[in-house]
Amino acid sequence: MNPIRVLVADDHTLVKSMLAERLQREPDIKVVATAGRADEAFDLVLAHSPDVVVMDIDMPGLICFDAARRMLASRPNTRILFLSAFTHDHYIEQALAVGALGYITKTEPADTIISAVRNVANNLSYFSDAIRERIVQGSSGLSLASRPQTRASQLTPREIEVVRYIARGLSKKEIAQLMNLSIKTVDKHTCNLMDKLDIHDRVELARFAIREGLSEP
Repeated sequence: MNPIRVLVADDHTLVKSMLAERLQREPDIKVVATAGRADEAFDLVLAHSPDVVVMDIDMPGLICFDAARRMLASRPNTRILFLSAFTHDHYIEQALAVGALGYITKTEPADTIISAVRNVANNLSYFSDAIRERIVQGSSGLSLASRPQTRASQLTPREIEVVRYIARGLSKKEIAQLMNLSIKTVDKHTCNLMDKLDIHDRVELARFAIREGLSEP
């Protein structure tokens, strides 16, 4: 039986190397590559076609959810397992929206992460308990249980990506390059954000993203 081929992506070198080393000890798992950025992870997925990508959600460069969307579009047989210290509703919603099969916290023991990798490799979902209890199975698949509407809930996935990049302090040109969009399109998304949220400068947009849990400070 072929081993489960895994790519580990995390910008913390120690976490990445320790996780890769622990996974590699399992006889049925092979770590084919590691990455410190989401865009690097995407390139490695194209090169290695891993069975599972274990990916942190908060890395420099390309936003991980955008990277995951591109990975699955290019390599539909690859499965995504997010590993993070953050469990904000917006992160879970975006993980489910891009088609991730798992989302576990970094507080989980190594055995749990290994079990998650095996489940996801077999096309089964796996979520930490604190996350699983907030997810429901509907006719269209997994989704987050209904919660009170917020200002952020009116934003499209693309608008959320743009505001997260703005919160990182990136220019429109830099955002356009990362998202493979024109500057004009990024500018349109930014204007839509400001209109919907009644916010009129980038600093306030960044503060909004942090307050709403769309981006980490």
